[in-house]
Amino acid sequence: MENKIDFVIPWVDGSDEAWLSERRKYSPDKETGSTSRYRDWDNLQYWFRGVEKFAPWVNHVYFVTCGHIPKWLNLSNPKLTVIRHEEFMDPEYLPTFSSHPIELNLHRIKGLSEQFVYFNDDTFLISPVTPEDFFKNGLPRDCCIETAIAQDNIDDPFAHILLNNTALINMHFQKKEVIHRTWKKWFSPAYGKMLLRNFLMLPYQEFSGFKYTHMPSPFLKSSYEKVWAAEGERLDRVCHNRFRSIYDVSQYVIKHWQCMEGSYEPQSPNFGQFCVMGRDDEVLYETMKKQSRKMICINDDDRLKNFEEARDKVILAFDRILPEKSGYEV
Repeated sequence: MENKIDFVIPWVDGSDEAWLSERRKYSPDKETGSTSRYRDWDNLQYWFRGVEKFAPWVNHVYFVTCGHIPKWLNLSNPKLTVIRHEEFMDPEYLPTFSSHPIELNLHRIKGLSEQFVYFNDDTFLISPVTPEDFFKNGLPRDCCIETAIAQDNIDDPFAHILLNNTALINMHFQKKEVIHRTWKKWFSPAYGKMLLRNFLMLPYQEFSGFKYTHMPSPFLKSSYEKVWAAEGERLDRVCHNRFRSIYDVSQYVIKHWQCMEGSYEPQSPNFGQFCVMGRDDEVLYETMKKQSRKMICINDDDRLKNFEEARDKVILAFDRILPEKSGYEV
């Protein structure tokens, strides 16, 4: 396939006692209050079923893990390669219990295509997608929408990280110049009502932040290399953090960098549906029932009190869409 596109998905078995013991050994007092980041929804198989059914054109799937492999995973599938952290990450970064060092080094995976899509393990395909949904004219599809950064949990470092991403972008790009150079993309009608945000943020001299979509992210491997060339020392410091820190940046800084360079094609923010469990449950179930979006994010949250009930309902919803095993399952 010309301009082949790979998928990359990292996964951790948060119930593995050996992994939990090692995590406590390195930092017994960090993130102890969060259960949602690692609890198992028992739905990973539906990610693979969705890929096989709705994106059969994918060139290759790289399954990234510290060593955990689901018992049901078919390791002989020719489209699948299991990649362990030590195969592409600097030994000084390991072990890591943060997603950021993993995400910031994905371009080092041997054999990875120039065009690839990064999936979190809570993002799923639920309707057919085409290569053009992720790349157009050789460029990643994205919605570059400026917005204010807000936070509703003082104990969560996430807003700090989003702000750090924006700060790094402001250190390398001038807002007026970017908009002047890429104005057709900046004010694309593909953004729908969200386009208003880009107009409302015009008076601000610097970028204030970018809309967080938490959908699968298409990347050019060369974009990773550019950011590492420009800010390698800073990224290296982030990768040495075994746990999330308020001083981190994330893979979103690479998404933003692509947008600043104009290395993207505009896409509707309604491409997927983001749902926080415990808040958007009915939206999730209705979206899955109608398959009204091409993909969904099932974002876990500590505020979800009926985890087992919600997990069973999500599995039932998946079974209606993807009842049959894929070639990625034994």
